[in-house]
Amino acid sequence: MGYVFLFPDLGEGLTEGKLLQWYVQEGQQVKEGDLVAKVETDKVVADIPLPRSGRVLKLHGRPEEILLVGKPLVELDTEGQASPAVIPAKAGTPSPASGDSGPGVVGNIEVATGSDVMPASGEGLESPVIPAEAGKAGTPATRALASPVARRMAQDLGLDLERVPGTGPQGRVMKADLLRAQPSPPTPPVIPAHPGVRRDGTPTPSLIAPRAERTERAEPLSQLRKTVAARMAQAKATIPHATTFEEVEVSRLVELRQSQRGRYEAQGIHLSYMPFICKATALALRRHPKLNCRLELERGQVVYHDFVHLGLAVDTPDGLIVPIIRDADLLSIRELALRIADLAARARNRQIRLDELKGGTFTITNYGAIAGIHGAPIINAPEAAILGVGRLLDAPVVREGAVAAGKVLPLSLAVDHRIVDGGDAARFLRELMELLANPLSMLMD
Repeated sequence: MGYVFLFPDLGEGLTEGKLLQWYVQEGQQVKEGDLVAKVETDKVVADIPLPRSGRVLKLHGRPEEILLVGKPLVELDTEGQASPAVIPAKAGTPSPASGDSGPGVVGNIEVATGSDVMPASGEGLESPVIPAEAGKAGTPATRALASPVARRMAQDLGLDLERVPGTGPQGRVMKADLLRAQPSPPTPPVIPAHPGVRRDGTPTPSLIAPRAERTERAEPLSQLRKTVAARMAQAKATIPHATTFEEVEVSRLVELRQSQRGRYEAQGIHLSYMPFICKATALALRRHPKLNCRLELERGQVVYHDFVHLGLAVDTPDGLIVPIIRDADLLSIRELALRIADLAARARNRQIRLDELKGGTFTITNYGAIAGIHGAPIINAPEAAILGVGRLLDAPVVREGAVAAGKVLPLSLAVDHRIVDGGDAARFLRELMELLANPLSMLMD
């Protein structure tokens, strides 16, 4: 019997993903649980397992192609295999079989409707199946593939999206296609140039030599970059940010880290300042829960957390990823150092799991690790605040009325002003600064 495995929803209702690699080839015998493909979603790179055994008849898609959730991914010949449980259709989901309103069999091909979320482990995955002939003659024409940005652009330009040839993956209409399709403006008249002339009649040489060729390079947005762009735009547009800037003298913290650095490195642990900053932030949040909450505006309530799950912004080649350190207030400096190193390394290699990116209550972004003293970070919704950490500076400080050399750490705290007042932000920041200035106090807590 034929079986069509649809590209599943890998979590949080995504609609598409990029195919990176096939693990199987057409004609190959496969077993249930075998990995079939590696795909990139807006947050993670995931391997997709097969829910059935059989022989691969057809693979849908090429590497770097955008796959749509619910569209065929792999066709299998499952002759002799037990028929799987059929997934019921989700409410409002049309049947893939023309004129059919529920699961069944068309010819010798298993048919079911709906889609399911793939567990992070791939276990228990049941795939909906559709007839291989679905979508051919007799089915209504599908809507042109295009992003919401392209659709708005087509509307602004007065273009019929259905009449614009798409050059993107699977015929997707791109912005460049719309620009080519719009009527060309009239060409302005060419005005001849008159070079300057010296007194002796010779032309004045140009100060800047002309380029022989001017080129541009276009790169498609990764799934991760699309999500970062959408989330940042939404957060900035909907959350009224109020940002406070401070500087804390951390010479004692520098001395403490330096004294313990060799002992940690002997255990294979890199001791940076970030474990201390995370520990101090978690303790300050526990004492000031007004910044450790989320706003549920549609329900008219604020939810306060009695746990601290710190999000740590990690700069990766593909974009910003924020893995979560759970129960950060309960972890030691050593445990935090190990957790930070592990999450950061796997985030940069795109090996982070989807569940490790969910459930944060407060975020820290350390832009000072590269460059930058103060910044105005954007809140990671639905959280209520974000802490920005700047570059550690050598600066003059006043101690007991005398100027001395010191170490200064810049801090930037942005809060959601709908639920966090300036006084709440200032009290939290003062507590955080006291812990960083006297690091032994956080270790004695």
